[in-house]
Amino acid sequence: MYFNQLLKHKAKAFHAICFVAATLGLSSTQVNAQQLAFPGAEGFGRFATGGRGGSVYHVTNLNDKGDGSFRDAVSQPNRIIVFDVTGVIRIKDKIAASPKITIAGQTSPGQGIVIYGNGVSFADSSIIRYMRFRGSINMPRGACTVVADNCKDVIFDHVSVEWGRWDNLHIKESKNITLQYCLIGEPVDPQRFGALFENPTNITVHHTLWIDNQSRNPKAKAGIEYINNVVYNWGVNGFVGGHSGAPHYQDVINNYFIAGPNSGHAFIGMFTATDHVYHQGNYVDMNKDGRLNGRLTVDSDFVKRGLTMLSKPNFLTGVKIESATQAYQKVLAEAGASLQRDAVDNRIIGYLSSLGKEGVIFKSEVDAGGQGELPSAKTLADNNRNGIPDTWESTHKLSVQSNADTNKVDKDGYTRLEKYLNDLVSSKTR
Repeated sequence: MYFNQLLKHKAKAFHAICFVAATLGLSSTQVNAQQLAFPGAEGFGRFATGGRGGSVYHVTNLNDKGDGSFRDAVSQPNRIIVFDVTGVIRIKDKIAASPKITIAGQTSPGQGIVIYGNGVSFADSSIIRYMRFRGSINMPRGACTVVADNCKDVIFDHVSVEWGRWDNLHIKESKNITLQYCLIGEPVDPQRFGALFENPTNITVHHTLWIDNQSRNPKAKAGIEYINNVVYNWGVNGFVGGHSGAPHYQDVINNYFIAGPNSGHAFIGMFTATDHVYHQGNYVDMNKDGRLNGRLTVDSDFVKRGLTMLSKPNFLTGVKIESATQAYQKVLAEAGASLQRDAVDNRIIGYLSSLGKEGVIFKSEVDAGGQGELPSAKTLADNNRNGIPDTWESTHKLSVQSNADTNKVDKDGYTRLEKYLNDLVSSKTR
């Protein structure tokens, strides 16, 4: 009797929730599931909200500061940032971005945007897509190009990070972070390291190219799932463990390690017993013969490094896992700001495609050829300045005069502005 009454009460509560959801225009699926940052977002950072529902800011010039600049764009939270220009934004001082922002690099016409000359740090609930961040030998000695410290719910998608002095990328004490389809390469003196992850928990790195880094691809003092990445032309070490007294947990799955001209023998290294590693389906190609013909790694490759071997993965967030060979092909096509690659990224991708014959660990960006200019390109008309071009609004029967539709949420959970941003890259590999 009591059990039947309990079931009736639970049924009433469920119907009440569904009634509220219907009143708010939400589906039952949305009640029970979080909204992805964008279609194709995966890993621990996949639910980052960015600036969803916030104001639109147009970057209208390549200035270091002032109205219409990128620095001004990221200075306030709850913004979706779109670009009316293409080119190189040369910054003298580091930029600290506010939380709850979406940086939609895919809106820039032509070859997109480069932030060059110093570092950028990010905060909670950020979505960063199709951007290039490049440091410089002129930065302070200990500077990194991109920093995501002490934050949560951040996703980097199709982002190029290069020319950092200490590391290209630094992530410390953060949680729920994803790097997907990124390019982390060509750090400069004095360290020339890829990335340092200092005690972040729940970090996903997948389909990312780590190239021409002396070491730290990354250094994983972390709780990390590392899936379908390509590490090319490491110097001393490829993927590095935490090698500290604190426990760390690393899942290393279906990655391809490919030696280049500067590569030593250690495609993985610097582990201790406090590193709890699960490995599966990884390949290593050491012969530098211009062909992808590596061997499957085995337990002894890992055990001899002094780590603690696990028989089951630490994390499973649902990243779609491919073979290491398939991952190489996808990374070759997609890694970095690849909507239209610029000359620097094209050169770097050329090293990868040589499969061992080309690649350089440079001391400065000048040695690498420097940062050139990007060709100008014309942006589309946006009469109501809501971030959506008039042509797209007309096609989708939205007003080109009013911006009332901008933050209206469709049945799929995305605002009209987000749907436009997602459409721009819908043809890219997910």
